[in-house]
Amino acid sequence: DPLAEYLIGSARAALIRHLPSSVQSEVKTVVVDEPEAKAKKKPLELDAEQLGGVRHIIGIASGKGGVGKSTVAVNLACALARLGYRVGLADADVYGPSIPTMTAMEGVTPEAVQEDGKELIIPVEKYGVKWMSVGYFAERGQALIWRGPMACNALKQMVLQVKWQGLDFLLIDMPPGTGDVPLTVFQSLPVDGIVIVTSPQELVSMIVEKAVKMAQIMNIPIIGIVENMSYFECPDCGKRHSIYGESHIDEIASQYNIPVLAKLPIDPELTKHCDQGTIELFEGDWLNDAAEKIADM
Repeated sequence: DPLAEYLIGSARAALIRHLPSSVQSEVKTVVVDEPEAKAKKKPLELDAEQLGGVRHIIGIASGKGGVGKSTVAVNLACALARLGYRVGLADADVYGPSIPTMTAMEGVTPEAVQEDGKELIIPVEKYGVKWMSVGYFAERGQALIWRGPMACNALKQMVLQVKWQGLDFLLIDMPPGTGDVPLTVFQSLPVDGIVIVTSPQELVSMIVEKAVKMAQIMNIPIIGIVENMSYFECPDCGKRHSIYGESHIDEIASQYNIPVLAKLPIDPELTKHCDQGTIELFEGDWLNDAAEKIADM
């Protein structure tokens, strides 16, 4: 047995290094019968069965982090709910789950039920939307140090092990970039389309291009682009200021033949409502047209 020989040799070398030369040592191997292995727990089988009652699945994606994707996802979910649709949102951004904070539901633990031998998670309901996030199962500030396979399994549970029941729209707040987790979303779920969220910086072309090309490779339709932090409107004079530079989103969208769904300003009121978890009380209507565009699917 190569492993046994390696261990014996390592033990001998350690003894020679650390024992006085006057001390004699001998390494022997002892074979111990292993107890019968416990029966392994059958792994949970996750499939798209729980999505049978969901009419449309929409991914909210971005080519990079820090563009306010989750803010757009939450506001879009609330906008669709105000239009009278049955809406759910799954927080697939497993490395930075922010949905519990923006909906003031930190510390809430979703209940679970047994159905047909499967344990299903009941999504939390608020503002007329069903919410699910890995943040409900982690302490505030806890770092989720997960490799790709573990993060992908967590994502599947957040979507496929949830009792969504009848929904018109299930929004998936996807992690930024084009790595393992976004790829798992596209491969494991019947996504009907994605909304790309970006910002006005010069990097916008690269950001959008990454997301567009991934969607094209995976054959996922692109519903449109939302530009966040597009401008700041002075509350005193009404003048608009381009804090992050002039927007190029119209040219980029035209290049890829993608509609611009909305341009969201920098609004301290929106920031306040996100921090306080009162997003439903925010009166901005910039995403209403985007919600109607999705509703027309």
